[in-house]
Amino acid sequence: MSDSALPGAHSHSSIAFGYIDHRCVEASIFLRVIPRHLYVHVPFCARRCAYCDFAIAVRKVVPVDEYLRALDTELAMRWNLGRDRWVLDTLYFGGGTPSRLGEAGVSRMLDLVRERATLAEGAEVTLEANPEDVSLDAARSWRRAGVTRVSLGVQSFDDAALDWMHRVHDADRAERAVEELREAGFDNFSIDLIFALPESVGRSWDRDVERALRLEPPHVSLYGLTLEEKTPLGRQRRRGEIIEAPEEHYERDFLRAHSAMTSAGLEHYEVSNFGRDGHRSRHNSSYWTQAPYAAIGPGSHEFIDGVRRWNEPAYSAWVAKLAAGDDPVAGSERLTPDNTVAETVYLGLRTVDGLETSAGEARHIAPWVDAGWADLSGGDAQVLRLTPLGWLRLDSIAAALTEVRSR
Repeated sequence: MSDSALPGAHSHSSIAFGYIDHRCVEASIFLRVIPRHLYVHVPFCARRCAYCDFAIAVRKVVPVDEYLRALDTELAMRWNLGRDRWVLDTLYFGGGTPSRLGEAGVSRMLDLVRERATLAEGAEVTLEANPEDVSLDAARSWRRAGVTRVSLGVQSFDDAALDWMHRVHDADRAERAVEELREAGFDNFSIDLIFALPESVGRSWDRDVERALRLEPPHVSLYGLTLEEKTPLGRQRRRGEIIEAPEEHYERDFLRAHSAMTSAGLEHYEVSNFGRDGHRSRHNSSYWTQAPYAAIGPGSHEFIDGVRRWNEPAYSAWVAKLAAGDDPVAGSERLTPDNTVAETVYLGLRTVDGLETSAGEARHIAPWVDAGWADLSGGDAQVLRLTPLGWLRLDSIAAALTEVRSR
C-alpha cells in the first residue's frame, strides 16, 4: 500500500492523513457523467502488515489470470463506452500491492484499461509497489507498459520498526529500490513514511526523515499511525501489550517532518503530501477537488455526480459475483446537501489551495488565524488556508465551519 491507501488519523484530531477512498456511479448516469480518473484496486499482499485494515488478499501465489479475468468483466460491465468516449487523465493502480502481479501482470492490466479507454497525452499512470518487488528489470518493464509514476511503500528506514510492522523489506532494500527506479528512468515517484509509532518501538523519526531526504525524492507521503481495532496492533493494544503514541508525540513528528521537508525544497501541498515543483499527485488531487472518479476491483470506491458507490471488499466474493454475471457493488449513497457542504469544507481545507470564504464567516475564522492555525488572503473573496498547526486540528475546524455554513 502506498500514498492513496494507508492508515489515516490519530485520535488527536481524526485527521484522514492521506487516504480519501475512491467511490461512485449509478447506471443511469453513465452516459451523462464520464470521469477522467480511474482507480484500480489490486488486493494482493505477501502478508498483512500489523497496522492494515484494508481490503487485501494475502496470497503466497498470486492468481493473476483469475484476477485479470474478473477485472476485465467488471470493466465491460460498468464502462463499456468505447475508447473514443472514455479519456483518462489519471490512472492509479493501488492496493494491496499491485507490483505483486509481476511484470507481465502489470502490463496486461494496463492493456485491459487501454481496451476500454484512451490515456490522454501526458496522463499520470501510478503503480503502487513495495521495495521487495522492485528490480531494474521490473522497473524497466513497468515503464515500457506505460507506468509514469511509482508510489513506493517504504514506511520506515529502521529495520527494527519494519519488522515490528510486519514489512517484508529492510531499509537497504528500500534504498536500492529508489536507485533502481531512477536507473530505469522514473523521475516521478513517491516514498511513503509512517510516523507516530509507539515510543516502545524505539524508532528515531528524525533519522527516518533524514534518510529519506538523502534520496532526494520528488514526492513524499506521511501517514500517522492509527491502531485500528481489527488489526494485529489493535489487538495488542487491547491486551495492553502496546500503548499508542501520545498526542504530543504525534504533533512533534508531524511538525518536525514539515520543517525538514519544506527546508529541503518540497512543498507541503496537502495535509499528508509533499512534492517538488511539478510533482503533486494529480490522481489524488482529483479527490481533493471533488472531481468525478471511477473505480474497479474488490473494495474499490467511486464518486460521480454526488453518488458514492463501493464494491464487495472480499476478493473471493468479488470474483464469484463477476463470474456469475452479477454486479459486485456492495452499496451506494447519494450525498445530501449537508454532506456536500461538509465535504467541500473538509476537502478544501486539506490543501494549500484553501477554501474560499464569505464576509459573514470572518468572525468565526478570526480566532483560528490569531492562534496560528490558519491564514486568510485575497481581496473580497478571501481564501482560508490552514497552517501545519491547523492541519493537526483539521477535523474540529472543518466541523465548526461546516456548522456555520449549514445554518
